[in-house]
Amino acid sequence: MYFHSIDFAFFLPLVFGVYWLLNDRTKWQNVWIVVASLVFYGWWDWRFLSLLLLSTIVDYLAASKIASASQKSHRKNWLWLSILVNLGLLGFFKYQQFFVQNFVDAFHLFGMTLDIRPLKYVLPVGISFYTFQTLSYTIDVYREKLHPARSFVTFLAYVSFFPQLVAGPIERATHLLPQFYKQRQFSYDLATDGCRQILWGFIKKMVIADRCAAIADPIFSHYAELPGSTLLIGVVCFAFQIYCDFSGYSDIAIGTARLFGFDLMQNFAFPYFSRDVGEFWRRWHISLSSWFKDYVYIPLGGSKVGPLKVLRNVLIVFLISGFWHGAHWKYIAWGAWHALLFLPLLWMKKNRNHIQTVAEGRTLPSLVEFTQMITTFLLVCVGWVFFRADSIRDALHYFQGMLNISIIQRPVLEQEALTFTLACLLSLFLVTEWLGRHQVYSLWIVDECPVIIYENRRGAIFIFSILR
Repeated sequence: MYFHSIDFAFFLPLVFGVYWLLNDRTKWQNVWIVVASLVFYGWWDWRFLSLLLLSTIVDYLAASKIASASQKSHRKNWLWLSILVNLGLLGFFKYQQFFVQNFVDAFHLFGMTLDIRPLKYVLPVGISFYTFQTLSYTIDVYREKLHPARSFVTFLAYVSFFPQLVAGPIERATHLLPQFYKQRQFSYDLATDGCRQILWGFIKKMVIADRCAAIADPIFSHYAELPGSTLLIGVVCFAFQIYCDFSGYSDIAIGTARLFGFDLMQNFAFPYFSRDVGEFWRRWHISLSSWFKDYVYIPLGGSKVGPLKVLRNVLIVFLISGFWHGAHWKYIAWGAWHALLFLPLLWMKKNRNHIQTVAEGRTLPSLVEFTQMITTFLLVCVGWVFFRADSIRDALHYFQGMLNISIIQRPVLEQEALTFTLACLLSLFLVTEWLGRHQVYSLWIVDECPVIIYENRRGAIFIFSILR
């Protein structure tokens, strides 16, 4: 079930109504969350539920055994069981085809043909998200940062919590699990704020991201026939498409969770206002980047080791981060590009230069800050070409077509009216984001005037503001 589907429009009010009828009954509220979450997840394909339940059962038992084991070797064995089961499921269902195909291709380079074909199946929805979420639980229990869940139902509610199950944020058990033990009272202000953030998420997804896709998709599909100026527009459109898609879903998830009295972590913090790549990664997909930092980078030694090991650690984290997004070499190239950008900052100890929000206490950025933001955005866009292209070869050809004299030609666009509308919407969107950059989400700035978006049959956008 997708957030922007008609099914969800009926699902959410029903779940919300029953949930608050169970007010002051925390146990039954958790049971209802489990039921609703399993229906939500099984809506795509009920067979996916078996993987979710298997991962949940294994980690629930492993964490209990880790907490009760007296010997360190036994604790470590249960931890490895959790890691191997979770990563084994993720590796098989998400990466089996990639590894088999590359294995066959490697032999083909030496003139040998192997009659091995990868298994074909549908990738289970959200497996990358809930796998990392349950893994962090057992690791934190092993590190004695967390006591194991007191009941299986509570733990299942944490793992399957439908607002963030399939698209994040990837919540740590140390933050989300204790909230399932607390008594939750309905708050009108919290629910109103949740609805406002849901609205902002839908605006990002349906008004901005979908329109950017309508421009970017044809350009990337026919890049060989278009001038560099058009290709540049395609990259910029995709940059906003992927940002508004990912962050829009996160906003809907966080706002929906707030309707039920839960607090989820901020997942995107206005990353396109970053002044260097280090700041970008502190603001982009925060739940994922912080997960890799805490469970991969720091255990490897982080930056407190020699230069060669620092290089190794950064490469491992960024390459895995790219591979996490998809089983294709282009995602690994995307991760490698960001590692290449990040390493000089780390070696010069400038990776944490920009901790505060840009233009803190000022309406406009300085010329230096503006230049830094534009430069960082363009460097990030280089990576997005690898991410969006069909292959690394296509990405390189895309650059070849874009970075030549044709970049100053008049763009060739099939839908000029749509492009003009999108340019106006992006301008309004960026102003709103800039004004709200100090907040958790930018629509926070219209606390007293909720915004309603309406689209007519011709695709025109109307924005209404209603005073409460």
